[in-house]
Amino acid sequence: MQVRKLLMISALALMLLPASAQAQSWFFSPYIGGNFGGNADFGDFPDDDDAVERRMDFGATLGWNPSVVGFEIDLGYSPNFFEDTAGDRNFEFGDNNVTTLMGNVLITVPPGGGVHPYLSAGLGLIRANVNSATGLFNDMSTNDLGINMGGGLNGYFNDNVGIRGDLRYFRPKQDNQADNDLFDLSLGSFDFWRGSVGLTFRW
Repeated sequence: MQVRKLLMISALALMLLPASAQAQSWFFSPYIGGNFGGNADFGDFPDDDDAVERRMDFGATLGWNPSVVGFEIDLGYSPNFFEDTAGDRNFEFGDNNVTTLMGNVLITVPPGGGVHPYLSAGLGLIRANVNSATGLFNDMSTNDLGINMGGGLNGYFNDNVGIRGDLRYFRPKQDNQADNDLFDLSLGSFDFWRGSVGLTFRW
């Protein structure tokens, strides 16, 4: 009887250990930030090639980080990404935006309390959408394979809630070529940096 009780207690302990170890492996971090240092080359409109203006970004990151190596899925959205209103150009598109969805490998200091730096890199979707407000050119939407890489800091107030600062670089892996139409639009070289900050919830 005693042996049976010991086996039951041992089995219960073994069941509880993984749950405890994994209790803070998952995290979710909604964020707000902005892009900077971006460039976009519009092939048939050479006079409007210029650095992309700084725009606000929104998004969230969901990840699994049990130890040093983990993974994360990052979703970001930037409205009015391509508008160029600097100086005399004042070139405004219609509805335009950039959406990113990335799957990344995460390398970080082992989870716990305090401040933890991390590195992140991976592949995913970069979707650009540009519409003409005046009908001057054909509307354009691209879905490209892209890369992102960066890093940041996680600081935790307690075991479950913290703050995350993140800086990363995005770039599609291909250039989009225009058709032969006179007023077609192509998005060639295109890259940008994104800085963000958000709360982190882990369990």
